[in-house]
Amino acid sequence: MNPTVGLIDYGSGNLRSVSKALENQGATVQLVQTGDALLGVDAVLLPGVGAFGDSVSGLEERGLFAPIADWLAADKPFLGICLGYQLLFESSEETPDRPGFGFFKGRVRRFEERGLKIPHMGWNTLTFTQPDNPLWKNLPDDAAVYFVHSYFPDPADPTIVAATCDYGETFAASVSRGRVSATQFHPEKSQTNGLTILGNFLNSI
Repeated sequence: MNPTVGLIDYGSGNLRSVSKALENQGATVQLVQTGDALLGVDAVLLPGVGAFGDSVSGLEERGLFAPIADWLAADKPFLGICLGYQLLFESSEETPDRPGFGFFKGRVRRFEERGLKIPHMGWNTLTFTQPDNPLWKNLPDDAAVYFVHSYFPDPADPTIVAATCDYGETFAASVSRGRVSATQFHPEKSQTNGLTILGNFLNSI
């Protein structure tokens, strides 16, 4: 049976492209707009673009924040993308007064001005720090993926970092612990490599 992925809809993020990419890899996609909708899914995917604080507010207003926190605490299959990755941490320099899920210890910080254009936008290569992570199966060692971001998480626990990337400094491009994983890059925009990652996620459910 194809897994059913609950795609969180909180008014932010390109849901159509993510949905199509998941369906391409064999998933049944169910839009999740209320906490009750999580009851019928096998995995959760939290996408996101925009501001950290606005996204927290959107999740809370729709009654989604607490059910997602419970899902994470239960170590059920979960993938966060871009802002959906950042929200897993305790706080962000972007809106320091709005806490995230705090599932991972650490905060989200902005790239320092190093003569590089911010946001970090375009293709960049990954270095796998968890090379045996199922997400990376069948990927080349120098897999290129697509980024669009000005902020990135700084995990307190380096062992959760699944891949890094360099853009003026080395940052955590992906984290993974148990059945919860997240990427700063956009798999749905990363062509063959991104579809492979999404397929690996579905296979791990």
